[in-house]
Parts: sequence; C-alpha cells; structure tokens
Amino acid sequence: MCNDEPRRRRIALAVLGLMTILFAALSVLSFVGPRKQAVPQEVSFDQYSAVDGKRVFQAYNCMGCHTIVGNGAYFGPDLTDLYRRTGPAWLAAFLPSAGAWPTAAAIRVQLQNPAIAAAAGTDSFDAYLERYPAARERIERRGGRSTFMPNLPFTRDEIGQLIGFLKYTSEMNTEGWPPTPLPAARAAAAVGAVGAPAVAAAPAPTATTNSSAAPTSALATTPAGATTGAAAGAPDPAAQGAKLVQDLGCLACHATDTQRKVGPGWGGLYGSQSKLADGSTVTADDAYLEESIVHPDARIASGFAAGVMPSYETLTTHEQRQAIVAYIRSLARK
Repeated sequence: MCNDEPRRRRIALAVLGLMTILFAALSVLSFVGPRKQAVPQEVSFDQYSAVDGKRVFQAYNCMGCHTIVGNGAYFGPDLTDLYRRTGPAWLAAFLPSAGAWPTAAAIRVQLQNPAIAAAAGTDSFDAYLERYPAARERIERRGGRSTFMPNLPFTRDEIGQLIGFLKYTSEMNTEGWPPTPLPAARAAAAVGAVGAPAVAAAPAPTATTNSSAAPTSALATTPAGATTGAAAGAPDPAAQGAKLVQDLGCLACHATDTQRKVGPGWGGLYGSQSKLADGSTVTADDAYLEESIVHPDARIASGFAAGVMPSYETLTTHEQRQAIVAYIRSLARK
C-alpha cells in the first residue's frame, strides 16, 4: 500500500495537469475560430466607426429605454439586429425625426445618398424593401404616424455613428439569442414565415388622408407631378400641399404651429423675417421656402444645424413645391 502511494500521486497530478491544459485550450477556442465574433473597431458605416457610435448611444442614455442583447431597459424594443432588419436608409430617415415613423418618400430621399445606397447594396426603393422586409412592414403599417420616442438633437455625424454602431450589433454572433417563443415558432412554421401571424392578426389601417400607404401609392408608382392631380376643376393648392406634407413625412420634423421640432415650426413662418445662422435675415417668401426644399443647406435658419434635412428636389416638382409653400402660407394666415 505504501509503495503504491507515490505512483497514485503522480497519476493524480498528471490527470490534473491534463484537465488544466484542456480547460485552458477550450477557454482560448471559445473566443476564436467558429464564433467569428464581430469586433467594433472593424465595423463602420461610411466613414463613421461603430466605436464612436457606441459612445453616442451611451451619451444619449439609449439604454434607459432600449436593450442590446437583452441588456438595458425594456421600455423600447431591443435594437440588437435592427440594422439587419430595417437597413441603413430606414435608420437614416428615422433617427433625425424619431417622433414619427418614416414614410416611403423619406426612404427614397435617403437612398439618393451614395453612402447609404452603397451600404444597402441598392439605390432602388423596391429592391430595398425586398432586402429589408421589416422596413416595408414599418412603412406600410406605421409610416407618418407618431411614435413614443422623442425627437433627439442628433447631428449628422452622430446619426452616421449610431448607424455604424447598430450595424455592428447586427453583426454580433448572439448564438441564437433571443430564442423564438414556442407558440410563435409553431405559428411561424404553420404559415412558413416568422412574424406573419402577427401581421395578419392586426387589421390594416383604414384608407384616410393620413394613411401610411399614401407615400407608396402617391409618390412611388406615379411620375413626379402626378400627385398634384389634375382632377376636374382647379383644386386648392393649400389642400394639395397639406396632402403632400403628409405623404412626404414633413410633419415629423416641422410643426404646423410655432413649436420647434427637428426643424422650425411653420405657423406664422410665411412672410416673416427669419434670422439665418450667418447673422443675416431673409424674408420667408415663396422663393426662400422653395429653395429650402430643394437646397436645405443653402441658407440655414439660426439655431439649426446643417446636414439634417435632405433635398427633396428629385422627389417633387416645381408645382408640388408651390403647393407645399401655399400650405405653409395658409398656416401663416391662421
């Protein structure tokens, strides 16, 4: 018995050493190889780094409402794979005016940006919706409607950085998280597509002048200029403008009174003396307002940042812009 004790001790130590080596090897392998984990330093959108986007995300305390991989608050939806599902154009349209859901026209505007089109892999609106079906669902069911999220004073660079960060979170290997709830998984298998039962269960919005489908039907499938309508008689330009600003999603950034949102309020704007960022003043007449629609950075109103509003030159005709100006003029009269 005594002669066997040293041999048993050596065997025990050898087994312990082998287990230690295996544990160390498995620990190293868990961080390399098959996981292919995304690294934020290597992910970017345009010239914006995901690392800088994470700093913006933290600076605005987005975790106070949202979660990333389940970490954070649960007031708002989880944002882990939002970029993968909605794409960069939808995010670029939503973030500057988060108080309202983007419309089809807003997505079309963003796809004119070469950086966004390159990141999305297409500059075609229809191809974009095929690639990012969650963007289609949001446009059709919610476009132009109010959200519970406030408009935040993001700069153009901060928006790009946030998109870069959300691109990184969508590329993370979450190893199956979050799992699909069992009842939802069974329902999805029955219809052949995850999420289809939820869409089918909720009735589609009724057709009104505020319908989220209006941008798609009014601005996407007809030539520019057809939306003003040449029905019998002479329609009221202000009424046409009211419909256009709904379809284009303008009211996500501009109030119909004097309230300041992402952009200045339109109430009382027409005919007023507007102070510009360079210290000069300009009369808010037809020419200035149409110029602001076509070249929004040409003359920036004091207190507002450049690069936030995109150009609507290719999405509107001169006649449509005149109708929008007529609507703004009617708000001044009120």
